Amino acid sequence: MIRPRRNRKSPAVRALVSETTLTASDFIYPLFVHDKKTDEAIDSMPGCIRWSIEGLVKEAGEAHALGIPAVVVFPAIADDLKTSGAEESYNDDGLVPRAVKALKTAHPTLCVITDVALDPYNADGHDGLVHKNNNGELEIINDKTVEVLCQQALCHAKAGADMVSPSDMMDGRVAAIRATLDYEGYQNTSIMAYTAKYASAYYGPFRGALESTPKAGDKKSYQMDPANAREAIRETLLDEDEGADIVMVKPAGPYLDIISHVRDTTTLPVAAYQVSGEYLMIKSASKDGWLDEKAIVLESLTGIKRAGADIIISYFAKQAAAWL
Repeated sequence: MIRPRRNRKSPAVRALVSETTLTASDFIYPLFVHDKKTDEAIDSMPGCIRWSIEGLVKEAGEAHALGIPAVVVFPAIADDLKTSGAEESYNDDGLVPRAVKALKTAHPTLCVITDVALDPYNADGHDGLVHKNNNGELEIINDKTVEVLCQQALCHAKAGADMVSPSDMMDGRVAAIRATLDYEGYQNTSIMAYTAKYASAYYGPFRGALESTPKAGDKKSYQMDPANAREAIRETLLDEDEGADIVMVKPAGPYLDIISHVRDTTTLPVAAYQVSGEYLMIKSASKDGWLDEKAIVLESLTGIKRAGADIIISYFAKQAAAWL
């Protein structure tokens, strides 16, 4: 009689036949930074912190010591620096360039990734520049936004970022950023593109962390419709053709089918972002005793990797690396 259970009979046998292995080197650790001397807890994301630059360097170092190879930095920008043109996004003396320089000085072997988008800097809270048309309707201006994104990416590359990660979902921005970086002599600065970023309800806690909720309207005209799968393939092919080094699916858990489709479409590394809503749901249920936090975190991360992700961005990265 054929008995599949023979391959499950002991921890040793299960380890031998395991199809998916999760390691600390799979993770990118997302970190929030603000321009204050003190670290602040984030109400919408229990366990996460808005770090001072000093605190950011310390936290990144601890994560790197656990085997995590990379961090991605998200800035909380003071309101008085937010403008309709998002000029602070490419200030060479701004928060992100200073944070990048501090991280690379303290941890030369750490891969430092920066977010490229305008929502932290934009007075309107959108990832792109905002315009009202003749009918008074809100529009996100694509090509002028891309021009600003190129300046932002170049600013981060000059500061020493190993990789820039455009999360804005504007058309053509990967090609434009690649051309700008190459022209300016930063051919080795990588691009991790938010390729299939959906207009998801799972982002709420993150927007609370950065206080970057749109002042009006929503992001559905540039982020993808959650109902669409084939469109993710189109975006993947475009980003690959435009010069992306890594493509990404966001969110991760509710979009495992998209991760799988993208994996089957490209030979590029595929990243997936376990977003703030996924994080908060697990944290909340675990706090109330309904879930075993360690077990559910490792299961959820394994599921994301099993679906085809080579890289996982997760707020649980440091915890998971310690458990592993």
